[in-house]
Amino acid sequence: YVMLGGSPPFYGDTDAEVLSKVRLGNFSFNAADWKNVSEDAKGLIRQLLKMNPRDRFTAEQALNHEWIKNKAPKATNVSLQSNFVDHLRGFRSQNKLQKAALNVIAGQLNDEQIKALREIFTQLDGNGDGLLTAAEMKEGLKRSNLKDIPQDLAEILEGIDADGSGVIDYTEFLAATLDKRSFLKEEVCWSAFRVFDTNGDGKISKDELKAVLGDEDVDAVAGADGMAAILRELDGNGDGFIDFEEFMGMMKNLGGPGGAK
Repeated sequence: YVMLGGSPPFYGDTDAEVLSKVRLGNFSFNAADWKNVSEDAKGLIRQLLKMNPRDRFTAEQALNHEWIKNKAPKATNVSLQSNFVDHLRGFRSQNKLQKAALNVIAGQLNDEQIKALREIFTQLDGNGDGLLTAAEMKEGLKRSNLKDIPQDLAEILEGIDADGSGVIDYTEFLAATLDKRSFLKEEVCWSAFRVFDTNGDGKISKDELKAVLGDEDVDAVAGADGMAAILRELDGNGDGFIDFEEFMGMMKNLGGPGGAK
């Protein structure tokens, strides 16, 4: 399910929510994420996600299923989802603290959580140097049969290029393409929040933002000049600080990666 759809079949903001949905066993195929996946692939997944073990496919049955045996005979030649560019464009429009937070989160996710994105990055990285140029991105989009390569591709990539190097590195790519469900868990956002809350008092001050932005990786994304504007935008109760609730509100309102899911 994760390999073909890009996200887990059971989603929740906390581990407890995820487990409660696992116990119910209900899942669906979101149309936007699954429109390029063949019916025989979905059929195999349905058999593998049967709640009752007696009804569930055995390993032997799975290996003999048409999708495995005949190597996905009804698959279409699409390796990138059609909303991939929309995710990149959405990231460009986010405020500077949102971008910085996503860069922090991207650096903390484990291999299993980013496996699909790592494979896409590898596909796009034509020369294998770990960096994406505009030319490599354009060529990758063409190979994936995405018909409308945006005219503003260069501007989109410039908005993702956190450190201004002229190319997209792996962490920048992850930050721009993460599924919303990968970073909206409270424990994930709390880890990012703590990077900014340097004195551990449960709120982020203007000085703390400036201190964290002394880190070159984050500083490249946000820049100290935008701190006052960010505080005004996010400080819902007007106390001059960003607390965790306000920080979570910012992350939930992200209009980019995974926002349509």
